[in-house]
Amino acid sequence: MTAPYSIDLRERVVGAVVRDGLSCHKAAARFGVGVATAIAWVKRFRETGSVAPAQMGGYKPRAIRGADRDWLIARCRSGDFTLRGLVAEMAQARGLKVDYRTMWQFVHDEKLSYKKNRGRQRA
Repeated sequence: MTAPYSIDLRERVVGAVVRDGLSCHKAAARFGVGVATAIAWVKRFRETGSVAPAQMGGYKPRAIRGADRDWLIARCRSGDFTLRGLVAEMAQARGLKVDYRTMWQFVHDEKLSYKKNRGRQRA
């Protein structure tokens, strides 16, 4: 992930729009930034009074935790499953909507996946 633009550049672009009356398109062209970037900076300034960037990154708790985690572990150990099937079951039975990648990561981290051998039997 790239670093955010400097505060100085942000202040000059927003100042050109707010103080000098330039359009976001002209200010973006003058300072060499994208039009959408200039529009977002001006919007952020008008909403918060600051041009500072928002936090980048940080901790995000897992979607499958607590009682849902316990239920899912028991479900995986009770028999055959597919990841897409588990995603559908979680949405229907538990009301928790997760995507395929989240389910794959959970099954992988909990070591609940099974590899098949050459004879298509469980290892």
